[in-house]
Amino acid sequence: MNLLSLRKSTVFCALVLAGASLQPAASQSAPASAQAAASAAGAPAARPSDVSSESAIIQAVYDVISGPKGQQRDWNRMRSLFVPGARLISAHTGSDGLTTAHVMSVEDYIRLGEPLLKKDGFFEREAHRTEDRFGNIAQVFSTYESRHEVNAKPFQRGINSFQLLFDGHRWWVVTIYWQGERPGLSIPKEYGG
Repeated sequence: MNLLSLRKSTVFCALVLAGASLQPAASQSAPASAQAAASAAGAPAARPSDVSSESAIIQAVYDVISGPKGQQRDWNRMRSLFVPGARLISAHTGSDGLTTAHVMSVEDYIRLGEPLLKKDGFFEREAHRTEDRFGNIAQVFSTYESRHEVNAKPFQRGINSFQLLFDGHRWWVVTIYWQGERPGLSIPKEYGG
């Protein structure tokens, strides 16, 4: 992979699951019932099959961002998976060796990612998973592989860290925080490397 291709892939991955606008503190700390009410009032209703389990909601995220070149993504489906105020965060290490977090809202991700997803085609799938759950919260390390065509060799691998909430009726994505592999940073064996 040449430097330009690597740079494009890195930028693309940073956009694919990351944001910048901040929501009011009240919406970030609202109870699950308030989040569900806010979602019902302002966001599209989720497909029950998308939010019935940890596995289902993670698969729904991968499904909605994946598709061939030129295909419009179902952004209302994407919106329906996330709590109000959810974040998508990419950890990126620059040539200076410093790692920074690029924080995006769901709307930021849609605005920045849509042109690239349609232009180049993008398929991301889970290759390995580890889960931890306590009560109604879950943390899932989902090792991903990104491709421009469904059966192509991955151009990027990394780990998506999903933070999930079960509100008593359905699952929500609270945060997706990820970092891609790079020279000197390979996915460990315990995470499918």
